Amino acid sequence: MITETPKTFPLIFRGYDPTQVDAYIGNLITKQQVLLDDIENLRARLKEACDEAAGLRIEVAVLTDEVAVLTESSPSPQAMQRRMAKMVQRAVDEISEMHAEARAEAEAMMAAATAGAEDARREHQERLTDMAEERKALEAEYADAKKKLEAELARMRAETRSTIEKAWQDAQQERDLLLADAKREAERCREEARRVVDEAHQQRIRILEQLMRVYRDLEAVPAALESAYEERNNAGEPGVVVPLDQKIKRNPDSVHGLA
Repeated sequence: MITETPKTFPLIFRGYDPTQVDAYIGNLITKQQVLLDDIENLRARLKEACDEAAGLRIEVAVLTDEVAVLTESSPSPQAMQRRMAKMVQRAVDEISEMHAEARAEAEAMMAAATAGAEDARREHQERLTDMAEERKALEAEYADAKKKLEAELARMRAETRSTIEKAWQDAQQERDLLLADAKREAERCREEARRVVDEAHQQRIRILEQLMRVYRDLEAVPAALESAYEERNNAGEPGVVVPLDQKIKRNPDSVHGLA
């Protein structure tokens, strides 16, 4: 009888490694075929033993006939008959013993081969059952893991979407704040420019007003000079007449005093 230690297979995703399982099943089928071949060989040997026993029976019959012949021609038929009867009985016993031994051996070998084949078939069926249960458990584990993974992916998508929306809202708020700051800064710059322009206009007006006052003061200079000339001529005082431009060069403070 052939004994086989339980075969273990490494687990992979969604079950056992199919290559190793196929190789193991092929090995079991090969062993089963070997056992069947052994059974056929034992049957052939049993048939040969039966044929041999039949031949021995024929030989016993021949010997029996020879004994009968010898008994008829022997001067001592009783002694010869007893002697031949013992020989025939011994031959028959040996043949029966050989036949029984051959049959017992053949039956034992057939029983061992049949039991080995049955054990192999049962072990194969048990292995297939275990593999089916393992596959079912792995499929349930895979379904549970897939469900958890899908839930985790959904949660991550929701978190990502919420993060993106919050970032977009923060960016919008920051943009609005920046725009508001830029508007305030632009308004301040416009006010500052307006104030500078207003001050420049005021400064220009003040300068022009000062120039206007100087111009009005200078309008009286020719008349005053003419009056001075007339007073001098009318008074008859001797002296040298100094032109106006030279007089201004000599004493410019007098002109500014007029302003």
